[in-house]
Amino acid sequence: TVFCYLDMDQYVEKSVLSATKVIEEQLDAEIEKLERLDEDDLEKIRRKRIQQMKQAAAQKQEWINNGHGKYEELPSEKEFFDISKKSYRVVCHFFRDTTMRCKIFDKHLTIIAPKHLETRFVKINVERAPFLCDRLNIRILPTIGIVVDSKTKAFIKGFDDLGGVDDFSTEMLEWRLGCSDAITYSGNLLEPPSNGQTKDKSSVHRIQKTIKESHLSSDEDDD
Repeated sequence: TVFCYLDMDQYVEKSVLSATKVIEEQLDAEIEKLERLDEDDLEKIRRKRIQQMKQAAAQKQEWINNGHGKYEELPSEKEFFDISKKSYRVVCHFFRDTTMRCKIFDKHLTIIAPKHLETRFVKINVERAPFLCDRLNIRILPTIGIVVDSKTKAFIKGFDDLGGVDDFSTEMLEWRLGCSDAITYSGNLLEPPSNGQTKDKSSVHRIQKTIKESHLSSDEDDD
């Protein structure tokens, strides 16, 4: 038995050394590649990086010019169609002043909007948008409509997708928006953030199920 353990230890040690050797060889190859670069190669890399930075700055400025970076109310449904043409991603909160839970979405979206310049965040009073609400079948308040490339991709109806609680975190809504490609989400889309309300597997499964149904429903509406 002692010999068996020794053999196993030797095997593990040998495997670790082998893996380390592979990593070292890869690093050496990268270093050698960099060392072979001449001034022209370095200049090309520098110019490419500068071009990428300029494009990113121009894109950011375009987003800001189109109203990105803030959360604001639309005066009428006409503006909804206008911004859907100008912005690739739009998050629209359908609200009513007398529905108090709409204030919860307001709070979180006000925080999220400046963090995600790639998306236009707006809200519209359902009483000012009867045609739009009928067309999108808005029946539950609050509802968030997600538009990507001028097409309605998904809806967040009430708080079921967010754990079914009023005190869900901003991170939870951010994750949910990421699941529908409404924002560029940097976390793990396969699992919602741990915020105390959605740690058990049954809650996670329920949330993922409602998200899937939301996507299917929006696809049917587009048809």
